[in-house]
Amino acid sequence: MARTRIEAIGSYLPTAEVSTAELLAQLAVESPIDLEKVSGVRARRRCGTDSEGRAEDSFTVAMAAARGALANSGYCAAELDIVISCSITRIRGDEFCVEPSFALMLRNELGAAGAIHFDVSNACAGMLTGVLVLDRMIRAGTVRRGLVVSGEYITPISDTAVREMSEKYDPQFASLTVGDGAAAVILDDRGSADEGIDYIELNTSAAFAQLCLGMPSDRTPGIALYTDNRAMHNESRYLLWTTRQRDFLTARGTDFASENYEYVIHHQFSGPAVELINKIAEREFDAPVPPGPAVLDRYGNTASTSHFVVLHDALKQDRIASGAKVLMVPAASGVVAGFLSVTLGELRV
Repeated sequence: MARTRIEAIGSYLPTAEVSTAELLAQLAVESPIDLEKVSGVRARRRCGTDSEGRAEDSFTVAMAAARGALANSGYCAAELDIVISCSITRIRGDEFCVEPSFALMLRNELGAAGAIHFDVSNACAGMLTGVLVLDRMIRAGTVRRGLVVSGEYITPISDTAVREMSEKYDPQFASLTVGDGAAAVILDDRGSADEGIDYIELNTSAAFAQLCLGMPSDRTPGIALYTDNRAMHNESRYLLWTTRQRDFLTARGTDFASENYEYVIHHQFSGPAVELINKIAEREFDAPVPPGPAVLDRYGNTASTSHFVVLHDALKQDRIASGAKVLMVPAASGVVAGFLSVTLGELRV
């Protein structure tokens, strides 16, 4: 059976930046908490115009990340067997696109004319879901190489929150932590014992599905996100990851400590929450949790792209080296939990 590896990675962050202080200053109500302290988000990037003066959106940032991955790859677009798009916010121009699929439009723009194409939607676990699907297809011999990409223009939910929030404890409060960005990875079937995806498993617990909902606003034109933060972020929800991974590793005859992960990348949604998750994990696994590179303070929660935005950033800053074993842990609406273990090869960024 073929072993899947990450062959190349790309990322794109808009240059326009909005600080948390600037965002809170626009609220009609006084913030009940120190959002920067509670979330860990100091600033976030926002789509504006690119270096050539063109308006940015979900599609343009996804294209930039995909082109970045291809520039770092040994493959050209025409050699891709498949393109999987995982954006939550499929915004192109003034439209939220459903058909044709984002994957088809990206494939055509990139010049991957022969590639299979489809969209995957799984909230902030979207890119990890795309990687899972492509990994399974590669291992089954259906395809040999492909692109998983996501571009998120999600800050319009912040605009809606600023416009509509009228209470100190409002279900749109989490909307103030998001930022725009994109990421892309190219996977192929040339992994080895020393490089490749070790395993990836995801699970959805639908009992929590109503706790975080994105939809058109019920008050004004625009999209909104409604989150029950108290019910969404607590120990019982965080145990969905640790319990599933502990059971998985036990079935393999191993444990967390024996896996020798060198880094763990959490979904970038709250710095203090990630600290709590790690404390719970150390208790449940009876082992230390490795260091976790993060970009939350600079970029905010970039939704489905966050794990690979972090990975690209850490590689670029030489904080993660080739040969490292990395564990990625999602935390997505739905609620989606799980884990991805990958041993990195030589990745150019």
